[in-house]
Amino acid sequence: MSGTRKDLAESDDSQCDSGIESLRSLRSLPESGPETPSAPKENAESERAYSAYASASLAEPLPLPGVSEPEYSGPRSPLPHAGPLSAQQLEALTYISEDGDTLVHLAVIHEAPAMLLCCLALLPQEVLDIQNNLYQTALHLAVHLDQPSTVRALVLKGASRTLQDRHGDTALHVACQRQHLACARCLLEGRPEPGRGPAHPLDLQLQNWQGLACLHIATLQRNQPLMELLLQNGADIDAQEGTSGKTALHLAVETQERGLVQFLLQAGAQVDARMLNGCTPLHLAAGRGLGSISYTLCQAGADALLLNVEDETPQDLAEDPLTLLPFDDLKISGKPLLCAD
Repeated sequence: MSGTRKDLAESDDSQCDSGIESLRSLRSLPESGPETPSAPKENAESERAYSAYASASLAEPLPLPGVSEPEYSGPRSPLPHAGPLSAQQLEALTYISEDGDTLVHLAVIHEAPAMLLCCLALLPQEVLDIQNNLYQTALHLAVHLDQPSTVRALVLKGASRTLQDRHGDTALHVACQRQHLACARCLLEGRPEPGRGPAHPLDLQLQNWQGLACLHIATLQRNQPLMELLLQNGADIDAQEGTSGKTALHLAVETQERGLVQFLLQAGAQVDARMLNGCTPLHLAAGRGLGSISYTLCQAGADALLLNVEDETPQDLAEDPLTLLPFDDLKISGKPLLCAD
């Protein structure tokens, strides 16, 4: 079990809390709290301390909502009857550790689907959106740990997809950073049950504290399938990031991945989009000596004579200005011939 937490810490020790140790304090739960489904009644005090893990009865795969029986044949955990809870039961189920983790956080961390299903059936929707000391919800953690079935179950029960952690990241930002395509798909395409939360689409232009929207992050990660998924779900291809005004096309140039540049141009990116300092993607490509990318941008209609705030054109920044000069007397299919590498 420490391996799961260790993986989280090694991937980004600033992103995930240290709530695993807080399981020791679960012994302080009220004696009359509900028992974990399938947990033996003997040695109740000991079992309560480890209710989120170390039980074979909690190793069942999480049922996937909407998946037909032939596609999913694993064992299922029946949802408990969601009857009225006593004050002590509600107090036990809404327990919060010293790291701010609820039982829902801990069930996700320790991959305990039976405990998670119990919480989803019994707890008020507001409890699902409690943020721990790092402002992470259970949904953030499920994405961190690449648990698409858990993400789907939480979204179905109305867990907020718009809450931001201490870095301003929503669960979808995290999915893009971690390149968890299946989790991103669940977040974008999942819909909560009636009465469980807003069914409107996510705001894909929402920026984290670094000024990055999800498409910007996916571009920096050079993940074209993820970029395509975001664009299909309404991401603004020309949205500017919040620090210097770069669009996804500017960022694709900076990755020096010609394939990403071509993909964005074919998807309709504005070839002469301006940064806050007036630079276009061609300014960046020419200034970095990226001849093949400069040629691709010029083929798409980039203007080599646009001025930035320092009165520089892409031609001024190019190592060989001739590579950006069109020759009007030579044309192929009606387009001017450009010098290439």
